[in-house]
Amino acid sequence: MPRRALISVYDKDGVDVFARGLVELGWELVSSGGTAAFLAEEGLPVTTVEEVTGAPEMLGGRVKTLHPRIHAGILARREIDEDVQALEQQEIQPIDLVCVSLYPFASVAGRRGATEPEIVEMIDVGGPSMLRAAAKNFAHVTVVSDPTQYGAVLSELREHGNTTLERRKRLAREAFETTAAYESTIASWFGKTEQFPQQVTIALRKVSDLPYGENPHQAAAYYRELGARRHLLSKVEQLGGKPLSYNNLADLEGARRVVRELTQPAAVIVKHANPCGVAVAATIDEAWERALASDPVSAFGCVAVLNRPVGAELGARIAEHFVEVLLAPSYDDAAVAALRVKKALRILVDHERRSETAGERDYKRVLGGLLVQDRDDGVEDRETMRVVTGEPGEQQWADLLFAWRVCKHVSSNAIVLVRDLQTIGIGAGQMSRVDAVRIAVEKAQEHGHETTGASLASDAFFPFADGPQIALDAGIGAIVQPGGSRRDDEVLAVVEAAGAAMVCTGRRHFRH
Repeated sequence: MPRRALISVYDKDGVDVFARGLVELGWELVSSGGTAAFLAEEGLPVTTVEEVTGAPEMLGGRVKTLHPRIHAGILARREIDEDVQALEQQEIQPIDLVCVSLYPFASVAGRRGATEPEIVEMIDVGGPSMLRAAAKNFAHVTVVSDPTQYGAVLSELREHGNTTLERRKRLAREAFETTAAYESTIASWFGKTEQFPQQVTIALRKVSDLPYGENPHQAAAYYRELGARRHLLSKVEQLGGKPLSYNNLADLEGARRVVRELTQPAAVIVKHANPCGVAVAATIDEAWERALASDPVSAFGCVAVLNRPVGAELGARIAEHFVEVLLAPSYDDAAVAALRVKKALRILVDHERRSETAGERDYKRVLGGLLVQDRDDGVEDRETMRVVTGEPGEQQWADLLFAWRVCKHVSSNAIVLVRDLQTIGIGAGQMSRVDAVRIAVEKAQEHGHETTGASLASDAFFPFADGPQIALDAGIGAIVQPGGSRRDDEVLAVVEAAGAAMVCTGRRHFRH
């Protein structure tokens, strides 16, 4: 009696080659619905599921493989006499291989305009049932849950006549990973009506292994979240350079978050997850020069993101510096040639044209769990801010709004100094806000930036007047901060005494 393979796949890519290989090895093919028709069109002999079960497909195809003659053939334990006798009594032939690819629930659920009935129809019932049954009986059954497994399974069958127990156990694990991720994605879709469901399961699929983690002794990999409409690299094409590292990706995420805040030609330079230079200008070439000039020392070995195409001259200018990663919407051929001279530089093309991240959650790993929160989307604008002293001019308003948008993406305690839509000093990640102010001022002065008349943004209120006083002594002319301290009156008094302006947003933007 030939060994029997049950094939029921939504994704038909490569399944004809896989099925033909099985037939050449003497296997009998059993298949359902569209898969059976597809294989028959390819000239392969197929026994339909209806022929095995003696029952037609029902309910518009919802019921095909949910039948004892299918599941008994998969689940029977060949070493147990009672199981073998039961199959013989019912004239059921064992199924030795199950190949299933599930309905594409995640892609349909993530599609704009998809209706609820369309999404619900993508909840596969029979597929996960067959995968789970075959994986449970891995001692005897080979379960194939992904097209990438076709080649290895066929090679092993050709070489050994059967798959090894080790292979079947690994395939069983991967099948359960597939069904677990699938159910998780469905549960997440249902759970979107509740802000924080009682149980959250995050399904992730590996995109790539990484050279190492934050440090060379740490192994690392990059995973994407199943069900998400896109991920960090989903619309990114690499034109040259070394493989992306863990730290590259972390910095790239930070830089992309900043550039999404800006609509004019903008350059964002990030180092260790914090912006060290941000500028907007009339042209992207000028924006790059001004962002680099913000803090050229910190920019050494940076990740840079530009929101306009890179021409030949700009490509050559960027190649003069040590840049780890460069992301832009496109590049002239001459720019790519100039950048490729730097063999290690990862040249990335950003094909993403949507910037919104609404609905995404932020996760932070803690011992034995996760902290989960809404993403800090959106930022206050001029209409929602409150002038508490002074009268900011139009250029000051532009700088205050720009500084506030950048400050939101700097590690707390965060202070950002801006002049003419260019960051000139950033104090990031300090335990003391007064130290953050001091560092920002010192950075500006170190690189020859004029602080007189510049603007300052603070991601949270000033608990004391000493921080603002340092900035005011350096000539800062306008401050934007949330307000809300018990000592707001003291802060207001020193700002008024210096003849500066101050704006309160009413909302802080901590980033730990």
